[in-house]
Amino acid sequence: MCLLDDGSTHDGQTHHLGTLAYLETEIGPPDKETDSIPRPTARSVRHQYDFFTLDVTLKEGRRLAIRDKCGTSDPYVKFKYDGKQVYKSRIVYKNLNPRWDETFSLPVDDVTKPLVVKVFDYDRGLQDDPMGHAYIDLASLLIDRKEEFKVDLEDPHVAEDLGYLLLDLTLVPKTSDEKEEFSRADRYFSLLDQLSLTYWKHKYLAKRNRLVETQRSMKAQIWSSVVSLVLIEGKGLLPMDDNGLSDPYCKFRLGNEKYKSKVAGKTLNPRWLEQFDLHMYDDQTSVLEISVWDKDVGSKDDFMGRCQVDLSELKREETHHIEKELEDGAGSVSFLLTITGSAGNETITDLANYMPDPRERLEVQRRYSLLRSLRNLNDVGLLQVKVIKATGLLAADFGGKSDPFCVLELTNARLQTQTIYKTLNPEWGKVFTFQVKDIHSILEVSVYDEDRNKSAEFLGKVAIPLLRIKNGERKAFFLKDKKLRRRTKGSIVLEMEVIYNSVKASWRTFNPKEVKYLQMEQKFKRQILVRNLQRVSRLVMAVVNTGRFVKSCFEWESKTRSITAFIMYVLMVWNFELYMLPLVLLSIFFKYYIVRSVMEGRTDQQEVRADEEAEEEEQEEDEDDEERGKEKSKSFKEKLQAIQDVCQTVQNGLDEVASLGESVKNAFNWTVPFLSWLAVITLAIATVVLYFIPLRYLVLVWGINKFTKKLRNPNAIPNNELLDFLSRVPSDEELIDCKELKSDDTQQPSPKKKKTS
Repeated sequence: MCLLDDGSTHDGQTHHLGTLAYLETEIGPPDKETDSIPRPTARSVRHQYDFFTLDVTLKEGRRLAIRDKCGTSDPYVKFKYDGKQVYKSRIVYKNLNPRWDETFSLPVDDVTKPLVVKVFDYDRGLQDDPMGHAYIDLASLLIDRKEEFKVDLEDPHVAEDLGYLLLDLTLVPKTSDEKEEFSRADRYFSLLDQLSLTYWKHKYLAKRNRLVETQRSMKAQIWSSVVSLVLIEGKGLLPMDDNGLSDPYCKFRLGNEKYKSKVAGKTLNPRWLEQFDLHMYDDQTSVLEISVWDKDVGSKDDFMGRCQVDLSELKREETHHIEKELEDGAGSVSFLLTITGSAGNETITDLANYMPDPRERLEVQRRYSLLRSLRNLNDVGLLQVKVIKATGLLAADFGGKSDPFCVLELTNARLQTQTIYKTLNPEWGKVFTFQVKDIHSILEVSVYDEDRNKSAEFLGKVAIPLLRIKNGERKAFFLKDKKLRRRTKGSIVLEMEVIYNSVKASWRTFNPKEVKYLQMEQKFKRQILVRNLQRVSRLVMAVVNTGRFVKSCFEWESKTRSITAFIMYVLMVWNFELYMLPLVLLSIFFKYYIVRSVMEGRTDQQEVRADEEAEEEEQEEDEDDEERGKEKSKSFKEKLQAIQDVCQTVQNGLDEVASLGESVKNAFNWTVPFLSWLAVITLAIATVVLYFIPLRYLVLVWGINKFTKKLRNPNAIPNNELLDFLSRVPSDEELIDCKELKSDDTQQPSPKKKKTS
């Protein structure tokens, strides 16, 4: 029975949408003058629908009351229904015209009870000041229609104008089955509350809240975008401690999602280097709030400053480097931000709906053609990655399944797919596009398991150098662990294509390499120090062996060798010209090129596999050391901290020396043909230049350039072109990281044998 405003009834069980259809049929089409259909109010249908869901959107406040000495307020809003608080908004600091844009839902079992709205001013450590309240008559709301309300705030004890709030309210009637679900949860909750069973009370309260959430639309249940953040550093923060320093950390808030960074001890210029994700929902705010706090032990943390970023103003699917000033000159915070995970835009689309446009592809090829080599030198190329699917992933949840999503990182650019729930064989079917700034970058593809209330769990990773990509080839890559050394479960299927300009890529090679912000400094570990010592030892032995060879020529250990060396020495010294020096280097390149061609088809898999086995043994030994270290006292660890710092410095220094030597070796060994050919072309040009131009002119031009560089470009970054080139050549460790696992390498490492005492 449906009771209408005029008292008439209509037989039949009709849904609220059916009720409107019936009204349109009985009363007629919308009036042309008012352009609306008369709708029933909650009061008129409450006997049929005695259970409703109220959707509330708190939009903004206007001309709110002043409660702070500085002439502003820190307002927030509380909503109460039937004597219980049902929602509390976030705090908007120092604003009399705050904008919240927050949405929530609550079940309403009696529309005759009003919704109470109270506004407060937040005070730290004190009681919050009231700023006014209002009552909303739910019975007067129209059924299933979104209505905007201007709610005037009032206070019987205050005569001043307290301003008003703008709200959107939608009252949706529910069926008896839905009401029964809520009623059953309420009965359980009341009974358990009487029995003081706290654990089960909270459990069923959570169930009741989930039932409320399920009444929202599917659009609200699934996040629309992922906000990927890399917190880099802070600068010039306020000193909050007696020693003139602070222990700062950051809080991020986006809607109902929050993140708290680690604490950086005793510094005003902290460097965090933390990566995390927040989710955006269509019905929630797009304002990202950032606040900085000082950690205090035994007392409340001190507030240091805040700032906001309106995400709606940022371009999606693009990594933004943001340095935001905190309010009142409290310093600044620097971070990377990427809004990704949404479908239907330029750089991430569904593969099912993806149709390559021949004209667009032709335009991209023209954009990176040799004729446009001098336009926008930083735009080297374009990378397109099709993330097809993954198979056989690790089960991270209790049910033997996972909730996997995929993250693609190219230096500091980071894009992400949506999550596929409850599966070990997800099919994402997404197409990503990256702008390539350095053709020597490495694409890192990681798979994670999403946990609602925890950080994502790592499932596997692969590292793919852009120069190894074969355009249009669909390929399955076996996943590795976080250190990219050992095999883990599962594989991921990718199809990639990279289009780039060779001239721009070559020019970029001799410029400083882009710093990857999310790259934590390697901690001291015994096995890493030993490995770095072995790497340096190999380089030293190569130099020693070369010295022994030269010494043997002088000592006539082999007459043939000594006679040949003597004749070459005389001829070279007598006929030496400066242009011959690059010729000697060219001869070394061509020697290794011929050796590489002869040895093509042979691989050093056994050597790499032996290195991996040694790595595994070292990792296992390190795990044993860590377990034994846990048994040591804290004070003893503090005594060893200084020694560890020194050892870490030595470890990192050895790594730099070894990496530089290995890069030189790999440049001559044609490990990366692009770089080796670039070196050959550069040496050939140097030979011609040195042959025709006197050395003093070259030195003069070089000196003038160095002296005037700062005058011509004050913001120029000083660099060494040779070191910049070598930084692009991978070391042996990087080659192992990027080594692609073959089908015969897919066996899991054998379990560690127990040591006998």
